[in-house]
Amino acid sequence: MPHSAKTDLGTAHVLLTGATGFVGQAVLERLLTDHPGTRVSLLVRGKGRQTGQDRLRQLLRKPVFRRWREAVGAEEAERVVRERITVLDGSMTAVPELPSDLDVVIHSASVVSFDPPVHEAFDTNVNGAVNLYEALLASGADPHVVHVSTCYVGGLRRGVVPEARLDHDVDWRTEWRSATRAQERTELASREPAQLERFMSRARGSHGKQGPIAAARASEEARRAWVRSQLVDAGRRRAQSLGWTDVYTLTKALAERAAEDLWGEAGHRLSVVRPAIIESALRHPFPGWIDGFKVADPLIFAYGRGQLPDFPGLPDSILDVIPVDFVVNAILAAAANPAPADEPAYFHIASGASNPLPFHRMYDNVRAYYLRHPLPGDDGLVSVPTWKFAGERTFNRRLALARRKADLWDAGLRLLPNDERRRTLAARNAKLRAGIATLGTFTDLYRAYVRTEIIFDDRNARALHHALPAEVREDRGFDVERIDWEEYLQQVHLPSLGELTAVHRRRKAAAARPAGSRPKPALPHRTDVLAVFDLERTVVDSNIVEQYLWVRTSGFRKAAWPKEVADLLASLPGYLRAERRDRGEFIRAFLRRYRGMPLARLEEVVARRGYAAAVLRHTSADALERIREHRAAGHRTVLVTGSIGLLAAPLAGLFDEVVGSTMHTKDGVLTGWLDKPPLVDEARAAWLRRYAEEGGYDLAASYGYGDSHCDLAWLSLLGRPSAINPDAGLARESHRRHWGIHRWKRGGPGVLGEITAAGPATPAGTDEKSD
Repeated sequence: MPHSAKTDLGTAHVLLTGATGFVGQAVLERLLTDHPGTRVSLLVRGKGRQTGQDRLRQLLRKPVFRRWREAVGAEEAERVVRERITVLDGSMTAVPELPSDLDVVIHSASVVSFDPPVHEAFDTNVNGAVNLYEALLASGADPHVVHVSTCYVGGLRRGVVPEARLDHDVDWRTEWRSATRAQERTELASREPAQLERFMSRARGSHGKQGPIAAARASEEARRAWVRSQLVDAGRRRAQSLGWTDVYTLTKALAERAAEDLWGEAGHRLSVVRPAIIESALRHPFPGWIDGFKVADPLIFAYGRGQLPDFPGLPDSILDVIPVDFVVNAILAAAANPAPADEPAYFHIASGASNPLPFHRMYDNVRAYYLRHPLPGDDGLVSVPTWKFAGERTFNRRLALARRKADLWDAGLRLLPNDERRRTLAARNAKLRAGIATLGTFTDLYRAYVRTEIIFDDRNARALHHALPAEVREDRGFDVERIDWEEYLQQVHLPSLGELTAVHRRRKAAAARPAGSRPKPALPHRTDVLAVFDLERTVVDSNIVEQYLWVRTSGFRKAAWPKEVADLLASLPGYLRAERRDRGEFIRAFLRRYRGMPLARLEEVVARRGYAAAVLRHTSADALERIREHRAAGHRTVLVTGSIGLLAAPLAGLFDEVVGSTMHTKDGVLTGWLDKPPLVDEARAAWLRRYAEEGGYDLAASYGYGDSHCDLAWLSLLGRPSAINPDAGLARESHRRHWGIHRWKRGGPGVLGEITAAGPATPAGTDEKSD
């Protein structure tokens, strides 16, 4: 290392990969700010309809560039970008032709997930590096390459790791080919008939009530998830079998070897910069700058939310954290001071050797911070747990016990009636399961990083730092000894995470804000918007069985009532089996009970005060208020039921249209058969598409309200769906899709008067068109 190192890249032409990533953004900002003579070519992949140039414009609006934009002004910033930056549309798997006058290449692009599918990790990290070096060879350029890697490429080892070429004999070409074949084999295995039958069987059990297309889609999603899981597991197992923690560190190690084989030991200049765990900036571009959650942050955030009651880390292991500005400064210092040809240089940008941060010290700081700044939870502020750092065996036993407890709760819940109590208990157990899953995931991902006994030697990095001119070391240096960990964690990093989590909560709240949450100001006034309400268990707290009983109690002699009840009770098991199999099958089977009833008599019973009063007692005041808001906004309100539309007559005056089934009659008597299939699951979705098309309604701006998992098919068509008193399946999907979830209570002040005042109306059948 020279006694005096250069700090300026002069008029160099720099190629930067990974510019949209965390480190790449910060490198580009430093090039624009402190290296005004450079020209920069960026390898940027288009995304959807966005070109690489579009993504650059979007990138330069991010916070990392704010101070630079403010310093030079908007007009000058536009000129600089126009004259100094060239976008090369491409990716690491499709590298375009490269300029022949490149002086420096900074390769920072990679897959940064610990556990991606094995072929994805190899495709970007190994194949991407190979493509880059082959494109450089083809260009005729002879730049100094700074290859950004990671300290953890050394794999599963203990003690001091030198800044040097890795000591292993793994052939990156063979492993790359094997990863590609693993994907092909797994895809073929997932399509074997026995495997497909397993996917279909589970999908029918979970989604059959939504309809055959929904079940088929769920089956295909399950197949893809299985493929991904198998490939993630294949990567993890292969990495560990070779002595690495995970496929990320394995592929980064093999990418280094490819860089050495193709460039560094082939007559060219190569510097390998290996950062440790990169976190928020200490000073530049401003204290606490970070772009999304990084390696350690999900663990910290989960602890702050109370999701990690304990953790199997070693208290005295070193959590090797480094601020991102130190990494960027080291990359640019290495770029300005190339190693000799054929003699690659290696730099560990890490803190463990010179200024170690033990895991217990990190934990103490995180705990102290969240005690002072607790996060909001469902029931007030979160009280963070105290970790005992239980041994791994004890921790795993506790985790297995928690999983068994959740399984037992699920089994018990299936025996309870599907009422509000069961829904509450199911939601509580779902939350418990989510916590267990989070704990298991974090344990798997972070175990190797919080139980490590590795120290990364940083003599080369310290020598490069001390070779920088004294007057620039404060700004452009990377002396880890001057980091005060308490100050950095308490005043810089954790507050920046606090702001990130606050933004995350605001965005989540906005995304989850329900269509039916009565937003203020009032609903937008539009006449091309639908508000579609399911009847049973949504607008009224009843089902078609209860409707039938109301009809019978209004139209039966008392002497006939016991026989009818006994017959209904005897038939219930069959109805329940039909309901579990298919909603439409259940409706058809149950409505046959109306066989033999004169249509005139049914119309008379529905018009009686007794039946209407029963419907009104079970009608939700919350639903009425929502219907009124939609009508005031000019939306077309539609009540849909899979049952007989006539049975909704007491509510018909509230809606622009009631759509339901009609029963076949012969000589004025109900035959027990429907005129058309009932409007449920996918049939309702098909009807809704046609209804919107014929009426000119905008489904993306329309609203829907349903209660059942089988309502997913039609709710998914609407831009503003809401789950009302949902069953477990719909509640689970609504949480996943960030739909609104509401508890509408039946009855309430003024329900009877409001419905009576609405006046009578005639329900429409499925075969009738609206105005």
